[in-house]
Amino acid sequence: MDINDLQNDYESMTLTIAGWMQKVLTNMGVPQEWIIYVKLVVLLTLVIVTVYILQWLVRTVLTFLFRRAEKITKMSFFGYTVNNKLPHYLALVIPYSFVRGTIPIVFFDFKGAIGPLIKLTDIYLVFMVIWTVMALLRSFGDLLQEKPAFKQKPMKSYFQVIQMILFIFGAVVVYAILTGRSATAFFAAMGAASAVLLLMFKDSIMGFVGSIQITTNDMVRIGDWITMNKYGADGNVEDITLTTVKVRNFDKTITTIPTYALISDSFQNWRGMQQSGGRRFRRALNVKYESIRFLTDEELEKFKKVDGLAEYIKNKQAVYAKLNKASSDSELPLNKHAITNCDLFMQYGIYYLRNHPDINPNLTLLVRQLASTTQGLPIELYTFTNTTVWAEYETILAEIMNHLISVIKYFGLVIYEESSGSDDYNVYMKQLD
Repeated sequence: MDINDLQNDYESMTLTIAGWMQKVLTNMGVPQEWIIYVKLVVLLTLVIVTVYILQWLVRTVLTFLFRRAEKITKMSFFGYTVNNKLPHYLALVIPYSFVRGTIPIVFFDFKGAIGPLIKLTDIYLVFMVIWTVMALLRSFGDLLQEKPAFKQKPMKSYFQVIQMILFIFGAVVVYAILTGRSATAFFAAMGAASAVLLLMFKDSIMGFVGSIQITTNDMVRIGDWITMNKYGADGNVEDITLTTVKVRNFDKTITTIPTYALISDSFQNWRGMQQSGGRRFRRALNVKYESIRFLTDEELEKFKKVDGLAEYIKNKQAVYAKLNKASSDSELPLNKHAITNCDLFMQYGIYYLRNHPDINPNLTLLVRQLASTTQGLPIELYTFTNTTVWAEYETILAEIMNHLISVIKYFGLVIYEESSGSDDYNVYMKQLD
C-alpha cells in the first residue's frame, strides 16, 4: 500500500465520520443551520478530553519507567530527567500526532481553517522539540555538576547559549512553515534587520562574551566571595547566567550584576585568600610620640624576664656596645645607641604573633612602623590567621588586639586617642595676688 492509498483511506474515513455525525444530529432534532457548529463543539470536546487522557497516561508511564530505571541502574540521570520534565515533553508526541490527524475531521465543514491549524500544530511541534532537547541537556548538566570539576562552573549560562541557538533554528523552521520558503530567504530577510536584532539582544550578546571570558580565565566560580562596591555586592556568588550574576550578600540581601560588568569593571574575588588557608590581619596602634624613650640598664634587666625579649636585648646590647665605644662621649644621649621602649614593644609583638596558635606561620608576619601622623606613630600588625571563617577571624583579631592594648602600658607607651567632652582633667588653680 503506497502513500496515495493511505491518503484515500484517510479521506474516506473523514467523510464517513462527518456523514455519521450529520445523520445523528439531524435525528436528534438539531436545526440544520446549527448542525455544523454543534458538530464542531462536540468533536473539539472529544479531542481535548482524549488529548488530556493520552498525555496523562503516557507521562505517568514514562515517569514510572524513569524512576524504576533510576533505582535499578543507580544512575541519578534518570531522576534528573523527571525533575526537568522530560517525560512530560515526550508525552506530548502522541497527542500531537492525534491532534494533527483529527484537524481535517473536526474542521470538515470549515475547510479554510484546516491549513492554518495544521501549520500552527507544526509550529507547536518545533517548540516541543526544543523543550525536549533542553530538558535532556539540563539533565546532563545536573549530572555533570555532581562532578567536582564542574560543580562550580556556570553551567546555566552554557545552557542558555544552547537554548538561544535552538530558538534561532526554531525561528528558521517556523518561518519556513509559515511562508513555505527556504531558510536562505529567512537569513536574507534578517540581514536587513540585523541592526535592530543586535540592539534587542545587546545584553545577551555581551553576557555571552562575558561568560566565555569568565570561564576561560576562571575569574569567578559559583560559591566565590566577591566584593563589587559599584553594585553594592559583598557576598557569595549563587548563580551565573547568560545576562546576570546573582550574589547573596552577607546581610542576606541579593544583588544582581550584569555578567559583562565582571569584564568591564573591577571587582575583588576572595577565592585566593580562602585557598591560601589564611586571611590577612592588618591593624595599627597609634603611639604618642612623647611616650617613646630610651630604656635604662635597670629597666632592660627587668625586660629580660619577659618571654621572647631576653635574646633580643642581649644581641642589641652587644651591637650597641661596640658602636658606643667609637663615640667621643657615649654618655651624651645624642651620641649613644640605645634600645627604646618602642623597639621592645615591636619585638614583643613579633614574638607574640609567631607563637600564637591561630596565626599562620607560613605566611607574611610583620610588626612595623608606618609613616608618622598627627595622631601619633602607627605601629602596624601585618599577618595572617590560619582560618578564613569570618566569625573565627574576627574573634582571633579581637583577642590579639585586646592583649596588645593591655600590655602596651608595661612598656611605658601610651596609645593616642582624641579626647571627648566627658573626659576628666586635673586642673590646678593658682591664686594670684
